[in-house]
Amino acid sequence: MSQSSAKPSAAGPWDQAFAQLEGWDPDWAATCAKMTLNPWTSGILPRKFIELVGVALNAACTNLNPDGTRRHIRAALTAGATRDEILVILKMASVMSIHSCSLGAPILLEEARAAGAKPAGRPAAPTPACDKMRSVDQWNSAWDPFLELDPVWTDEFMATGVGIYGSGTLTPKEVELLSIAFDASYTHMYAPGARRHIKGALAAGATMEEIMEVLKLCVVQGVQACNLGVPILADELERLQRAAATP
Repeated sequence: MSQSSAKPSAAGPWDQAFAQLEGWDPDWAATCAKMTLNPWTSGILPRKFIELVGVALNAACTNLNPDGTRRHIRAALTAGATRDEILVILKMASVMSIHSCSLGAPILLEEARAAGAKPAGRPAAPTPACDKMRSVDQWNSAWDPFLELDPVWTDEFMATGVGIYGSGTLTPKEVELLSIAFDASYTHMYAPGARRHIKGALAAGATMEEIMEVLKLCVVQGVQACNLGVPILADELERLQRAAATP
């Protein structure tokens, strides 16, 4: 692929920083553009879904990249995504924070047992949202430890999940592929979730190639380092030049 055919346009993860990068290092810019635009040109995933994954990766509570989120929301809308589809992804991007409890609650129980600590007694309480998550086959055994520690709050949290996974806005396969993106993202790398959702995606009919495209999009997200840093470097170089020119 030539440099001209590799240049990003409205598609892809790049913003205006690419032009500056290309001016400084055209060979590397062309090589990187070819790699990063591959998911947009491979034809394996629909363009709309690629942009929805881009929204997920940028809006994830482990990333919170406003420029990338806006770029991919705009591109997703252009590709035919609806408000509700994007809103579901933003909800998913919020509730992935539950992995703090998935990680910490088992450790808390183990260390408390080792220290001889016991929880305060809690009255029994119904957990209808947890029951609903089980009924739609979305319960994860990794949630059992914090259900044990605080069933009321856990049910409150799961009530937010029921509305997402039971809405029908996205297909089960799409939900699983997006969940892979959240968990495999380099800002998260949550291995238990990635495995669970890869298994779920395969069961929902995803191909190995589709899952690999999602993983590639996670890698492509790395160019946000250039989108962030290249303009700052350009500004600082200009500042030094102005300072040097000042008598």
